[in-house]
Amino acid sequence: MTNALAKQVLAAFAEKGKLASHISGFKPRAAQLHMAEAVADAISNNAALVVEAGTGTGKTYAYLVPALLAGKKVILSTGTKNLQEQLFLRDLPKVQQALASPIHTALLKGRANYLCLFRLEQHYNHVPVQDEQLIQDLSLIKKWSSETQSGDIGELSYIAEDSKALPYVTSTTDNCLGKDCPVYEDCHLLKARKNAQAADLVVVNHHLFFADLALKDTGFGELLPQMDVIIFDEAHQLPDIASDYFGEQVSSRLLLDLCRDLELACKTELRDHPQLVKVADKLASLVRDWRLQFAAEPSRGNWRDLARQAPMQTALTRVNDAIDMLYQVLKGSLGRSDTVDSVFERLAQLKNRLLKMQDLQQTGVSLWYETSRLHVSLHLTPLSISDRFKAIVAAEQRSWIFTSATLSVNEGFSHYTAQMGLDDAQTLLLESPFDYASQAMLCLPRYLPEPHQQQMGPALLELAVKLIKANNGRCFFLFTSHRMLQWMANALPEQISQPVLVQGSTGKRLLLEQFVTLDNAVLLGTGSFWEGVDVRGDTLSCVIIDKLPFASPDDPLLQARSEDCQRRGLDPFSTVQLPQAVITLKQGVGRLIRDVTDRGVLVICDNRLVTRPYGSVFLKSLPPMRRTRSLDDAVAFLQQTRQDN
Repeated sequence: MTNALAKQVLAAFAEKGKLASHISGFKPRAAQLHMAEAVADAISNNAALVVEAGTGTGKTYAYLVPALLAGKKVILSTGTKNLQEQLFLRDLPKVQQALASPIHTALLKGRANYLCLFRLEQHYNHVPVQDEQLIQDLSLIKKWSSETQSGDIGELSYIAEDSKALPYVTSTTDNCLGKDCPVYEDCHLLKARKNAQAADLVVVNHHLFFADLALKDTGFGELLPQMDVIIFDEAHQLPDIASDYFGEQVSSRLLLDLCRDLELACKTELRDHPQLVKVADKLASLVRDWRLQFAAEPSRGNWRDLARQAPMQTALTRVNDAIDMLYQVLKGSLGRSDTVDSVFERLAQLKNRLLKMQDLQQTGVSLWYETSRLHVSLHLTPLSISDRFKAIVAAEQRSWIFTSATLSVNEGFSHYTAQMGLDDAQTLLLESPFDYASQAMLCLPRYLPEPHQQQMGPALLELAVKLIKANNGRCFFLFTSHRMLQWMANALPEQISQPVLVQGSTGKRLLLEQFVTLDNAVLLGTGSFWEGVDVRGDTLSCVIIDKLPFASPDDPLLQARSEDCQRRGLDPFSTVQLPQAVITLKQGVGRLIRDVTDRGVLVICDNRLVTRPYGSVFLKSLPPMRRTRSLDDAVAFLQQTRQDN
């Protein structure tokens, strides 16, 4: 079998093979072929494989070709919905057509991405609040509902991504009526899942994969057992995503949604039960009061510490009592309405979860909270997922492929394989085919203040202005904190003539489109712009990073993992913080050179790369660019690049 699949893969990637014959501009690359052979081998032998494929390797084709030729059932999981769509709508059809592969493919998203016809009818006829934008959006969705085949909310490009209408027209595992739903047979989610179950290759995203793996949500939980091959692209995201889903959470939003659904049921099905509305209103009011015990600004922190404070305990006791009261009242109405029965089950689950969050003595988990402007959520996250994930991998004879441009630290994979419980996995490290020595320069400027010093802001501004003027914009300025980003967003436009685009001012996709169209812009971004962003050509030829991306010491999950490391006699810095920061930095650096013709300068404004012993671990993990300590050299490189273009 190994030989048969490997031969087919080799033939497809050959100079005059199917890919070169059918895909315009395709040229075989040694690293790509090496990866494709390793993937074919893992698929044939039901093995686990971890591959770091540097930018430009062409890893997508390297796993798609063996996956399509193997004749096995495949799940392909990507990091985000955007990447999921790109893979399904662009890359997969190209390769499938080139190979003349007849297999049936399907795209499956999480339930929040599909229109719920029952909830649309409910809320369209009883608009929850008088809000003009909400009413307008509901009308647009109603019109679209009679035209759509898939019910995929992604088709609604003319409605804001955060429209208030969307929670009213989509379901959650909590409020879905399942087989009791009056429009069950027409359910878009059900149809998408049936299509996925009939497919040979299904494209999902990591959140969906782990949500259903952990929660055994009806539908997708039945899909995994049929699958022979699981491929994760952007696999560096898995440890954090899996930790979230193997944990538990409860939020004020879930409790308020439940109260709202009850109120609606009382208006339509249980008009003779005014007490139910009163008790639900009381709970909603106390839940809002509970949110007021937290800081007004969105934040996250250690729940164990905050839960011990007297005002917090009082507010939470009142919420618990109101939940108990509603639980008793609902119990007396069971069997009168499907909605009430469903709400009762949801309430029982939330009641138990909230009690679990109040057990502050439990070990092996991090207890933390996160607030938005209106809501608070409590999280219980396991400190390690390696045992759970190892058991999942060992449960069935199948192949597991993990790939990303950033998995290794200090040229090794032990950090990743230990986190994921992949002790027996084969590993492969493939360098990028780009000629970094001539295409790029890494500048570590001299004489900068320490990252935490007050003078850092003005020093960064002065340095950025020089680079931006020399390069006529065309620059990403990446930050590790929103505070520094906002400071720069206020100061920079006064110093330069080029347009400044700021993360948060509009959606990510629109910001990127503006950046490319303007051709001389500076984009200021944090977290989400460090990865999954692909700007090719000379539109982006300078990336400035304000400091090494160590997680905030206040991060409750980091604190808990660090304490756990100490208990096991390990060094938290080298075991947890350093590897995480190295992988994040590699992601940011990867924004610069995206093609063989790209040229540019990377500037990392953090002395610690040179002054601290751990600096060498970062530098060893970065591509082999020319290095300089002189900003003038970087400016000269950018000016020369502009002349050459």
